[in-house]
Amino acid sequence: MQALPQAPAQYLTFTLGGETYAVGILAVKEIIEYAGLTPVPMMPEAIRGVINLRGAVVPVMDLAARFGRQASEITKRTCIVIVEVVQGHTGEHQVLGVMVDAVSAVLEIAAADIEPAPAFGARIRSDFIAGMGKVNGKFVILLDASQVLSVDEISALAAA
Repeated sequence: MQALPQAPAQYLTFTLGGETYAVGILAVKEIIEYAGLTPVPMMPEAIRGVINLRGAVVPVMDLAARFGRQASEITKRTCIVIVEVVQGHTGEHQVLGVMVDAVSAVLEIAAADIEPAPAFGARIRSDFIAGMGKVNGKFVILLDASQVLSVDEISALAAA
């Protein structure tokens, strides 16, 4: 039996610290302009605060801080990408905001143009990387949203 060719998947690309990352478009609910966050005491460093999104309290994560880098500086292009992830063991849906330097575009990346994550050399944890997408001769780091935005792991960091 011949395998059917996979349709290209769509990814939202964005920049963070001068590097291009992407997340599957199916996880993205919306993109909003950066607005004042309400800080919450005793939260892990990666959680910058919460926003009111049409009556719902949504935690906002600074992706740079999550990657162990210096916290992001707020600029005119800073955006909050609202994503919905399914938590591993519970199957529960969690809505989170992710702070990025700038949103770039929605790209289609064919399965044949996605390479496995490198075992070393990346500046972020390898379990955060779903793959490396080839776009116009350059690599885009495809993030595994459920790993990067793992609420359980962030909670464990907060408790530590």
